[in-house]
Amino acid sequence: MSVQNPLRLLNLAGKTLLTNEALAISALEYLPIELFPRLFMEAFYGRHRKTLKALVQAWPFVRLPLGGLMQTPHVVTLQAVLEGLGILLTRKDRPSSSMVPMAEDGSRIEKPLVPFEVFTELHLKERTMSEFLTYLLKWVEQRDPFIHLYCKKLKMVSFPMDNIMKVLSMVQLDCIQELHVNCTWHLSTLAMIAPLLGQMSNVQKLFVSHTHLPDPEEWNEQHTVKITSQFLRLHHLQDLHLESRLYLEGCLDQMLRCLMNPLDNLSIIHCLLTDSDLTHLSQSPNISQLKSLNLSGATMTYSSPELLPSLLEKVSATLQELYLEQSGIRDSHLEAILPALSHCFQLTSFSTHGNLLSMPIMEKMLRHISELPSLGRELYTDPQESFSSLGILQPGRLAQCRAELLEILKDLGCPRTIWICFTPCPHHGDNTFYHPEPIIYGSNIPG
Repeated sequence: MSVQNPLRLLNLAGKTLLTNEALAISALEYLPIELFPRLFMEAFYGRHRKTLKALVQAWPFVRLPLGGLMQTPHVVTLQAVLEGLGILLTRKDRPSSSMVPMAEDGSRIEKPLVPFEVFTELHLKERTMSEFLTYLLKWVEQRDPFIHLYCKKLKMVSFPMDNIMKVLSMVQLDCIQELHVNCTWHLSTLAMIAPLLGQMSNVQKLFVSHTHLPDPEEWNEQHTVKITSQFLRLHHLQDLHLESRLYLEGCLDQMLRCLMNPLDNLSIIHCLLTDSDLTHLSQSPNISQLKSLNLSGATMTYSSPELLPSLLEKVSATLQELYLEQSGIRDSHLEAILPALSHCFQLTSFSTHGNLLSMPIMEKMLRHISELPSLGRELYTDPQESFSSLGILQPGRLAQCRAELLEILKDLGCPRTIWICFTPCPHHGDNTFYHPEPIIYGSNIPG
């Protein structure tokens, strides 16, 4: 008998049993434990509401994992699961179940019930709460404090503030490990909910984007202090992603001072970074172990040419990914960072896409980083020589430049793949390229 045959028999048994819901429910008491998960899945996908409720009440395991079933959730079946849990909780709430047999003096003493834990991921992206989320919050609220709602991953995208506050009031904030905030809020709004961020003490990944301050006259330094001070409470933060054009300007040092531990990944994109910001960034002890640094779209003054090289030198021992896309880098800027870049021996991915560079500096760069042993992904924009004086791509010039780049790779003599892409089309977004074919040189490719 093959290994798959027992699984087919279990599936068949589950489907057969569900043809008669009354029989299925009455048989749960005698059902082998190994049949419960299969029967549950069949009942869930088949939307057998009564059987689902009964299965949950008779569930023989400590955990009831719904993650894989939530890809295509159906409100009625999910409600049936919660109703079954509600009945189960009522049974567990009997006084006898909350007693220990005897205390030392012979009396019985009450023992608090262990809260029932519900884990979920929340993606708050609609203008109004979904039917199921509304039902879930009401279900939890009716059973408080016997239910703890845990959410390891929380995303908020343009969700109404009153609904956000309601959700956050129901979730155990210290269980959140990954938080995405993508809302067009004023800085004052972000400052208002900042204390809630401080309660998310186990957050490991934090993404904040599109927060804006429409009128510079409304700037209030206290708002920034309220936000950055909360980082003092985030002892497990490893990944920090910030995207906002206004609120970080000149304030990066405040946030860096409040970081409690070294970061693994840092993204500061589409922001204005002053010389002061770059100085504080390169001097911060909490970036010395960075594995990934993304400054794409960051506007840097470059008035002090030593700042960016100093930053790269600080992270060279651990850096694995470096993204400087559309950051205004020119030949002189790239040439300045080449010595530090050539020391990044852990580097696996490097991109300067969206920055126009000349053929001579590209050749110099390719030679400088040819000795990096782990570098496997390189992305650049077509050389300046590929364009006319009016900025129009010339296919003939492009072909010549690509041929020259291939000759450079051959001359270096080690297998290499580089991606040379046209500047993104403004009408189709950043991922539209004129020609995404790589330039490949390898020992198995004829010269």
